[in-house]
Amino acid sequence: MSDAIAAVRDATRGTPFEDHLFLVGGVPRDRLLGLPVADDVDLVTDLDALDLAQLLHRSPLSEHAPVVYPRFGTARLTLAGCAVELVTARAENYDAGSRKPNVRRAGLMADALRRDFTINTLMEGLHSGETLDLTGRGLADLRAGEIRTPLEPRLTFYDDPLRMLRAVRFAVRFGFTIEPATWQAMREEWSRLDLLCDRPVVSAERIRDEFCKTLMLPNASRGLALLMECGLLAAFAPELSAMVGVTQNSWHIHDVWSHTLAALAVVAPDADLDVRIAVLLHDVGKPPTRGSDERGIHFYEHPTVGADLAGRLLHRLRFSTHDTERVTTLVKQHMRLGEARPEWSDAAIRRLVRDTGDELQSLFDVAACDLAAMNPEAPVTDLRALRARIDEVNGQYNAAKVGSPLTGRELMDLLGLPPGRDVGRAKAHLVELVLDGSLAPDDTDGARKAAVRWRRAEAGGEAP
Repeated sequence: MSDAIAAVRDATRGTPFEDHLFLVGGVPRDRLLGLPVADDVDLVTDLDALDLAQLLHRSPLSEHAPVVYPRFGTARLTLAGCAVELVTARAENYDAGSRKPNVRRAGLMADALRRDFTINTLMEGLHSGETLDLTGRGLADLRAGEIRTPLEPRLTFYDDPLRMLRAVRFAVRFGFTIEPATWQAMREEWSRLDLLCDRPVVSAERIRDEFCKTLMLPNASRGLALLMECGLLAAFAPELSAMVGVTQNSWHIHDVWSHTLAALAVVAPDADLDVRIAVLLHDVGKPPTRGSDERGIHFYEHPTVGADLAGRLLHRLRFSTHDTERVTTLVKQHMRLGEARPEWSDAAIRRLVRDTGDELQSLFDVAACDLAAMNPEAPVTDLRALRARIDEVNGQYNAAKVGSPLTGRELMDLLGLPPGRDVGRAKAHLVELVLDGSLAPDDTDGARKAAVRWRRAEAGGEAP
């Protein structure tokens, strides 16, 4: 990043752009906070950024021709391995119901006022190093740890409702608070992010991407709490809002939503996005399945119902098929490890491994969060002991990869079967014998005898 900044500084020294170029947004903000600076650079000029892009393209460090957006007066290129965005200072206004702004050239003050928050309006002279706080609030808000819009909050959020999600992300990322007027506007304008209406203002993809950025933060649970409190979750994830106030049995000390936040708070720092989403959604099936009887509160089939609800939510947010399938699998199976008992047979352990497949470790991650958020006095599965037991039993062979010792063709020739469902049933029978430990994975002779016995039993005692 520093090489790219130095390259632009050197390339523009002695040109009309000298003293007309300013770092804006993340770089000056994070420098003032003493934080590592991101690998992308934003520069604003009160001259023409498209002319600047052509000048920089002639630099030895330029890696490609600039990508230009003439309507907005912006350009992007890569210098010294760093993404650089060049912006002509501009003002914007939006027509009702449109996400396409009307753009016009303007001065640096107007450009600062069109941005999302005062802490992101700070500029640093590329050549002078001088910090510009054109709104008069950026430095003070940075020192006070407050998120504030540069204009009246409802106007800023009307122009781009996604900024409400960003307010939460920045508050969580920096440990800041959202100042009262900005927070109140978020509570009033939450419906601008409604994805269940006929004509959403903001695309599902933009909401998804911003939401995921918050989920990947170390203190994501605070972000979700804020999103719930101001009503934003109801706009695009009402399945989560339904969790609030849903009481549980004595194994829990929280309602479903508070339990979910407690689980999310202990997600491993290196957990991937799908695991984090699975932790967030693992109990999403509880509100519609809650019931009670003489035995107390129960949530029958909530993992299955939850997987269906999770799939609908992820589809609404335009997640990929791969991510959707993975998360719904984790939600549907999130109880499997917690249900394991020390007295389980080796065969039961092998079936657990076979059923969970490649997601076994991810299920351990989800289960660890779930169990950590339960009543400390509740009897819970010892996950370390279960992991050791699985490693011991699975050390002989990987149950997740177990297949039939005989192929379908071999079974058809042996049993006189035509292609069809019975061949699959025969293979499944042999797989069960392997999992039971009564047949070795490579014992083809034993598999032939077992297949013949199975066929005779299926045929009522008649030889195949």
